[in-house]
This record gives sequence, structure tokens and C-alpha cells, in this order.
Amino acid sequence: MGDAMSKKRIAVFVSGGGTNLQALMDAQDKGILHSGEIVLVVASNPTAYALERAAKKGIATAVAWKRELGSQEAFETAISKELEAHKIDLIVLAGFMNILSADFTRQWPERIINVHPALIPSFCGKGMYGLAPHVAALEKGVKVTGATVHFVNEIPDGGRIIAQRAVYVEEGDTPEILQRRVMEQAEWIILPEAVETVCANM
Repeated sequence: MGDAMSKKRIAVFVSGGGTNLQALMDAQDKGILHSGEIVLVVASNPTAYALERAAKKGIATAVAWKRELGSQEAFETAISKELEAHKIDLIVLAGFMNILSADFTRQWPERIINVHPALIPSFCGKGMYGLAPHVAALEKGVKVTGATVHFVNEIPDGGRIIAQRAVYVEEGDTPEILQRRVMEQAEWIILPEAVETVCANM
């Protein structure tokens, strides 16, 4: 397991409630995630409830609000400063609603991972975030969907896949019901496991 000094330093990027962040923190408490430690939570807006979750755990937080910063460049510069200050090894996008530029992702080759609420290559790519993949899955009539954890590169949802888990679509599902099931049965399970695997192999 290594001592605390050798743990990889993780930053989690969030935009909203922080349920995936909570799953990661819970996994850390249970020892599922032990090769890395969450040392920073970066929110893309100042009202993200995820900031409160992090504060309760005594984890450092930062806000990079594009609306206030004015440009993608200023937004990414602000983020980079925080990552440097906290000596981050790995970035985890956990419901982060902002696209990172190719310039930014290139600086972190296979050191940014994302959880996507569908089985890539289905229902992924530009605009496929939030409820959109679940709406698309129901419109298509698929019987199985799920979640994917993958490395982030310059192509939205285009990086190498680390883990996937399937979830059944049920009769009468709404996008919201399906979203919740995919979170509970897939995202919250495979994201902590994938983060552990990546940290252990870094």
C-alpha cells in the first residue's frame, strides 16, 4: 500500500451536487481507494454543493468560474495554478460540465480521467452530458446502457477506456430514473475502482 508520502495526489473537478465525488470520498474511507488521495476539489461554479461535501471532509477547494474569468484561457490558467500549488498527479472529472481545451489535456497525457453515463462508443461525444445520454438511450430503445470511465484526450469522450459497467433499462424509465440507476449501479462503483487502478499503476 505504500506510505502516505507515496500516494498519488488527486484533484476532482465538479460542477454540481458532487455525488461522484462522494463515492470517491467514501471509497477512500473504506480503503478501496488507497493508492491515491483527494487533496483538491475544483468547482466550475461557486454554488456547487460538491464544495460543501469537500469542506466537510477537510479537503481544499477552489472555484474556477468561466463567467467571471471571461475566457477559456483564463479559466484554464486559474485551474493550472491550483493544480501546481497542490502538486496534483491525477485529475478526475466527476460531473464536470466544462470542456477542457486540447492545449490543456495535452499537458496531462493519460492523467485526466472522466466518467461518462453511457457505454462508449454509444451516446457520447459533443453535447452528450447530463441527462442527454439517458434521453438518447431511451429514444433509441436500447435495453442495456451503463457507464464508462476513460482517459481524457482532445476528442470529447475519445480517450482510452479504463472500465465499463452495464445497467439494464427498465420498462417505464424516465431519463431521471435511468440517470439515478446508472449512477448507483455503475458510476459510483467503477469510478473509485478505476481511480485506484490508475493511481496504483502511475
